[in-house]
Amino acid sequence: MAPLRLGVLAIYMGGSRLEELAFFKRLSQEGRKIGVQVEVFTPGDVRGESARTLTYVPEKGTWMRKLAPLPPIIYDRCRYKAAANYQMLKAFRNRHSKLIFLSRPLANKWSMHQTLSQSTEIKPYLPATVRYTSVPDLLRFLKKHKLIYVKPKNGTGGRGILRIEQVGADRYLLQGRNHSRTIISPFRANERQLEIKLHSLRLSPDYVVQQGIPLTLRDGRVHDYRLLIQKNGQGEWEVTGCAGRIGPHRSITSNLHGGGSAVPQDRLLGYRFSPDKITGIKNEMNNFAHKLADFLEGKFGKLCELGMDIAVDPKGGVWLLEVNPKPSREVFRRIGQHGVYQKAVSRPLEYALWMSKQKKAPLSEETKTESN
Repeated sequence: MAPLRLGVLAIYMGGSRLEELAFFKRLSQEGRKIGVQVEVFTPGDVRGESARTLTYVPEKGTWMRKLAPLPPIIYDRCRYKAAANYQMLKAFRNRHSKLIFLSRPLANKWSMHQTLSQSTEIKPYLPATVRYTSVPDLLRFLKKHKLIYVKPKNGTGGRGILRIEQVGADRYLLQGRNHSRTIISPFRANERQLEIKLHSLRLSPDYVVQQGIPLTLRDGRVHDYRLLIQKNGQGEWEVTGCAGRIGPHRSITSNLHGGGSAVPQDRLLGYRFSPDKITGIKNEMNNFAHKLADFLEGKFGKLCELGMDIAVDPKGGVWLLEVNPKPSREVFRRIGQHGVYQKAVSRPLEYALWMSKQKKAPLSEETKTESN
C-alpha cells in the first residue's frame, strides 16, 4: 500500500533556510515507520495544483526536491511573524480549501483573550488583560496589579515583551527583551521617569497589557510550564507531556529560544510545593488543558495540537499565560524524556492517518469551512 502523503506547510527564515528543518527531519523518520511520507513545502513553492516539495532520503542523509501534486492532507507549521506571511498563508488556504488541514489558525493575543473570556470555566484561569490605549491607562493598570507584562499581540518567543513592577511608593522597575530577544538593561525609575520612558517606546494598540503572576524562584529567575496536548491516533485529545522552563538570570521570560533551560515538571513544582499539593496541581493542569482544547475547537474548528504556557502562583493557583497552535516539543528532548518527545513528534502523523480513514462526507464538510 502506498504511504499517506502528508504535506508540511513551512516558511523560510530568510534566504532558502527553512524554519524547523531539524523537526521536519525527525517527523519524516517517524513517518516512515507508520506509512506516512512527509513532504515539506512553502506557499512560494506552489505551482497551480502542484508544489516543489522536499522529501528526506535517509539512505543519503539529505533532502530531495521534486515537483509533485499537492499532498491531500496538510500539517501547517508556519508561524505568522509578519503580516505578509499571514496574508500569504491565508491565500494558500483559501485557494486550496478542498485539502484536509489538520488544524486552523487561532486569534492574536487580544482576540484570544476576548474569546476565552466568554467561557465561565476558562475565565478564572486568565490573568486580567487589556489592550494598550495610552501611558496613563497603563500606569493605572500597573498601580492596580503592581506587576504587569506588556506584550505585542502577535509576538512569539518572548520578543518585545516588557515587565513592569511597582517596587516602592514611587519606585518602579522596567525589564524586558527587544524584538531580537536581546535582554534590555533593567530601568529603575520614579513614576515621572517611567512615564517618559514608556512614551519613548512608542507603544501602540498592537500591544496588550497583562496582569503579572509571581513567577520568581528563590534565585531570582522566572519560570513557567509548557504543556502539550495533542490529538492521538483515534482523533481524541490527550496530554502528551508537561515540562518546566526556567529563564536565564535577568530575563523576564523562560523561552528556550531566549536562553531558558528545561526542567522536569515534578522537580520544578517540588521547589515550591509538597508532594500532595503537586498531585493536585498536575491534575488541575491536565483537566484545564482538555477544557481549553474542547472550547477552542468549538470556536475555531478542528485542531491538531496546542502548546499551553502555564504559570503556577505561590499558592498553587494555575494560570494560562498563552496558547500556541503550532508548538515546539524541544523542551521534552532537553529534559531527557525521549519517549515523550517521540510521542510528541509521532502524534500529528497518527492523527493524519486517522483523518485519512474517515468518511469523505464529514471531511468535505470540515474542509469547506477552512477559508471562513
